[in-house]
Amino acid sequence: MEFNNKDSFFRRQQAGQPLVIAGPCSAESEEQVMQTAAALAQQQVHIFRAGIWKPRSRPNSFEGIGLKGLEWLGRVKREFGLAVATEVANGKHVEEVLKQGIDVLWIGARTTVNPFAVQEIADALQGVKVPVMIKNPVNPDLALWIGAIERIYNTGITDLAAIHRGFSSYQKSKYRNAPFWQIPIELKARFQSLPIIVDPSHIAGNRELIFPVSQKALDLGYDGVMIETHPDPENALSDAEQQVNPAALKDIVSRLQVRKSTYDDAELVNCAEELRLQIDAADHDIIAALAKRMALVEQIGEYKKQNNVQILQLERWKEIFKSRAEWGAEAGVNPDFVAELYKLIHVESIRKQTQILDGE
Repeated sequence: MEFNNKDSFFRRQQAGQPLVIAGPCSAESEEQVMQTAAALAQQQVHIFRAGIWKPRSRPNSFEGIGLKGLEWLGRVKREFGLAVATEVANGKHVEEVLKQGIDVLWIGARTTVNPFAVQEIADALQGVKVPVMIKNPVNPDLALWIGAIERIYNTGITDLAAIHRGFSSYQKSKYRNAPFWQIPIELKARFQSLPIIVDPSHIAGNRELIFPVSQKALDLGYDGVMIETHPDPENALSDAEQQVNPAALKDIVSRLQVRKSTYDDAELVNCAEELRLQIDAADHDIIAALAKRMALVEQIGEYKKQNNVQILQLERWKEIFKSRAEWGAEAGVNPDFVAELYKLIHVESIRKQTQILDGE
């Protein structure tokens, strides 16, 4: 897939600055929308966002203001000259949004996870040239995310962007939605011309983490940020904890730094290349050590087979899981990383021993 980078809606920012998308989680009232837009029009905001229809996990909560909210976004566009964006979840939404001349559509996480819903939206977009942003699915499934992008791309729309808003997880975390940074990194590796925008509000779940999440995304080469902004966040009708007021948004954006994508000094290039060669050598040593470990795993697998002993030795695994994390900490390596690494090593060890016991 080749995406439109020359005239893209998502390449409007000046060099060295991120694309900034901001506005309330939900359009709650005409006064709230216009008050927010008036404040953001004075800042470096490229696209004004507001949810009109809000898919909520449970009924009897605020599910959006509906069609009249589109009229308010129209006012924002006319009176402040801001491009406006909202979420669509079905073909009827697309029709209504296009009638009102909304500039940018986005597909939310709960919709991305459903190929039938995405295809309905794609069908409604046939023959239309409108920028579309696609959030990652709720669950950490890169194939679903790519599939949603492909469905919209197949309509002929090439002005697309991906929004990373984090993933649901049962793991304990300081985040509302676990970032799982490796997933959007893999998406970027596959589609280098696809803009990626971070939604730190949904990843963080609280306003205190919005800046560090935003900065990390920019450090990874993301193209912009989508930050939920409300004139009175504490009293917002949805997602109050993760919204900031316009003054806080201005402070966050002013502190964000966009890093250079390449080295621009010959000495730095040479230094980086030397360090990369050392990293390559270290990686070779790691692979050799893993190969040696797996050879030992095969030997113990044969021993278990000869003595009719089950593969999983729980106490041994608990001891490995605990001690290796401690060794990592002593060596200055993040023990959580070491623990995750050994989970993968253990899975492969089980696979190898299973093959031996099954006689494969």
